Amino acid sequence: MADAKNVVLERIREALAVAPPAPVSVPREYDRAALEGVADVARFAQTVGEYRAQVHRVTASQVSATVAALVPPGGCVVIPADLPPEWVRDVIAVVDEPALSNADLDQVDAVVTGCALGIAATGTIVLDAGVAQGRRALTLIPDHHICVVFAGQVVDTVPQAFAALDPSRPLTFISGPSATSDIELNRVEGVHGPRTLDVLIVT
Repeated sequence: MADAKNVVLERIREALAVAPPAPVSVPREYDRAALEGVADVARFAQTVGEYRAQVHRVTASQVSATVAALVPPGGCVVIPADLPPEWVRDVIAVVDEPALSNADLDQVDAVVTGCALGIAATGTIVLDAGVAQGRRALTLIPDHHICVVFAGQVVDTVPQAFAALDPSRPLTFISGPSATSDIELNRVEGVHGPRTLDVLIVT
């Protein structure tokens, strides 16, 4: 069997040596073209929704009321220390400073954060531990994540996102609630992250 395989491979090599295929040039720069104005926010909202996340189109003045409507009455949310206070003025908010324990994070009703950017093509939200985002554990342990995305933070494609991100920062890519499937394709949510994701798109 090994000899037959070697014969076939040798014949392929000889054929390629006689008539090598012409090199193919694949254009890749178009995906990194600079954005002109706001990206396709409607497409971002659609693709986020396809991942079973709840999408809310709001204005800046509606953020706090929307957050309050997403948690139980009297509910408590945890927030990064640098989150704009006006986002959570209608709820009980606990600041993650000093850092809360994992057990404390597990007891809150939700976490509220901002993001680094959103990707319209994939419905992905990217966190980089920047302003209003907090540390990684903050968005992985609570069962409910409420993320505020401004229209100006949305890019159209994944290459555009990587061009805008700093690879030295801790990047977290979120495409819908945390979910996995077993060998029988039974979907289980909340295994390694929030079971519920609400995305507030501020326009």
